[in-house]
Amino acid sequence: MSRFYLTTAIDYSNGDPHLGHAIEKIGADVVARYRRACGDDVHFLIGMDEHGQKVQQEAEKQGSAPAEWVDRIAEAFLDVWRRLGLSNDDFIRTSEPRHHRGVTALMERIAENGDFRRAKYEGHYCAGCEAFKKDEELEDGRCPLHPGREIEWTEEENWFFKLSDYRDTLLERLRNDPDSVRPRTRRNEITRLLESGLDDISASRSRIRWGVPFPGDEGHTVYVWFDALSNYITAIGYPDGETFGKFWPADLHIIGKDITRFHCVYWPAMLLAAGVEPAKSVWGHGFIKIGGAKLSKSAGTELGLVELIERHGPDALRYFLLREVPWDGDRDYPSTEAFIEQFDRRYTTDLANDLGNLLNRVVSMVSRYRGGAVPPARGGELADRAAVALAEYRAAMEGYLLHKGLAAAFDVVRAANGFVDETKPWALAKAEREEGADADALDGVLSQLIAALGAVAAMLAPFTPRKAAELWGTLGGDGSPPAFARLEPSVAGLRTVRPGGVLFPRP
Repeated sequence: MSRFYLTTAIDYSNGDPHLGHAIEKIGADVVARYRRACGDDVHFLIGMDEHGQKVQQEAEKQGSAPAEWVDRIAEAFLDVWRRLGLSNDDFIRTSEPRHHRGVTALMERIAENGDFRRAKYEGHYCAGCEAFKKDEELEDGRCPLHPGREIEWTEEENWFFKLSDYRDTLLERLRNDPDSVRPRTRRNEITRLLESGLDDISASRSRIRWGVPFPGDEGHTVYVWFDALSNYITAIGYPDGETFGKFWPADLHIIGKDITRFHCVYWPAMLLAAGVEPAKSVWGHGFIKIGGAKLSKSAGTELGLVELIERHGPDALRYFLLREVPWDGDRDYPSTEAFIEQFDRRYTTDLANDLGNLLNRVVSMVSRYRGGAVPPARGGELADRAAVALAEYRAAMEGYLLHKGLAAAFDVVRAANGFVDETKPWALAKAEREEGADADALDGVLSQLIAALGAVAAMLAPFTPRKAAELWGTLGGDGSPPAFARLEPSVAGLRTVRPGGVLFPRP
């Protein structure tokens, strides 16, 4: 059994969860569930980034102490993740003692290596990014990612990390292992960044009190990005915990494309400076956009996450987001209204009509023509098409192209619907009943349809776990759909269908 450690970016505690947070967590959950279905021992981490200037300012704005504020925000996030059925193994909060201990140990090891120096900083600071900005990174004097925020001119003495010393090592690593940064567009961006040279970066702040004290200098706090990035190791017991020894280095960090610099440059350099092997791979996913702009907090409010979950159910939202939004790119909607309209359309067309109606037709025919008994499994045209789609599905999932994995699953749904129309099981049943035709033809059609739906259940299980289990149960299976290694014998072992409720009720 292979070990697979998967993380997402931890979410910043300056507001309630919105759709932009959700798509990353749902996608990571799909990867985690898929890896488990492949037999891996998976450890899946999510969490909250609770320190830094932006959190401190937001808490003050709300008339709350930072600790009270982050407690409320963490519970709001946890509630949504429960509603969406995330299968994470851990939820790290950077305000936890275990995190403070691990950050302190990491900073001490970097210091022992001589990679911190004290110097004065003068320049622009974007509180939205919690990052220092060069003039060339600004547009009309503002951060392009947070144009509504005023850029602050900051002058303070900080501890600096000697990032520039690691430029050649990072570049060589990326060239030797291209899969360490994916997809290709993100790798090209990081390559260009490294080739242009690196500046040393702040590792501390001197006027922020809400954070981890900088080791050896209590007047400073660990810079929030050093603090936040460390969660991937502090959550599993760095420096000497058993889980850290078992699962590190991480197999995959899933993050938004806007923070690749921190995860693909800062983070591996920090680890190398502490004598720790960097993560194996980083995946920078794209964004949902509304009217050409990245989903903002205001637009996120219009697309209320809880309301979207309740609109058609959590599995429908999981399906829609990962079918619509390329996992290696962006998806732009003209307006929030257009987003809702497309959600409704996908639910009705794909889920209620194509899949739900197919299941109802097949189970009804097995019940009517065979008393509910599933004919023995056999090959044929539809079985061959399902086998091809399953291979396409696995290739897509191994390459983290989740949208293509879903497309492959629905190739089987479309093929099965076409197969029903072509073979006309009702006509075969009539010929069998009235003309004494051989039962073998109808048995072959029904068995292939049941097997195709079983394959769809297994393919959909990482994406729509509750509905996939319901689909599998209707076919006569027990529990969740089988792992891929057991798919064929499990489908062959189905004996009696169990007609139930409507899988995806029409609105």
